[in-house]
Amino acid sequence: MNRSMMIGIVAGGIAATALGAVASYKMIEDRQNYAQVLDVEPVTKTVRTPRQVCHDEMVTHQAPVKDPKRVTGAVVGAVVGGVLGNQIGDGRGQTAATVAGAAAGGYAGSKIQKKTQEANTYQASETRCSTVYDTTEKADGYEVTYRLGDDTDSVHMDRHPGERIPVKDGELVLGETAEASS
Repeated sequence: MNRSMMIGIVAGGIAATALGAVASYKMIEDRQNYAQVLDVEPVTKTVRTPRQVCHDEMVTHQAPVKDPKRVTGAVVGAVVGGVLGNQIGDGRGQTAATVAGAAAGGYAGSKIQKKTQEANTYQASETRCSTVYDTTEKADGYEVTYRLGDDTDSVHMDRHPGERIPVKDGELVLGETAEASS
């Protein structure tokens, strides 16, 4: 072999070794500067949104009462009862029958007026409302499983990281809203 060929082979070998070392260093550097993403799962959360639902319905009300103590019914009943009681017997018996008739008539008149007042009703349409909730699923980031060196871990990120996550000083470089989890 001639000398210049020998120099070329040695120089080529040195260059190839140097290129191989640079490529190996670059691969090691890439592994140290990035964590490999193994899995990315979208995370969602349920959002409940309230809204009002209203409908009209007919409602029965008692009409306003002019005589809530039912004095009119009691008085009219007492008068009628007293007159009827007075028709029974004579003397002291008649007086007792009149008093008893007035008392019974007053009680009966009051009860009759009460039933009449309760039956005096009217209907009106009223709006009834209630709160119902609509539920929707909303995106809430990503659960990312990654490998850094020999360790596998996961982290919650607000964006999809792609195939790798930057690493600085042995720690993941995450966006402002990412949270590491163990």
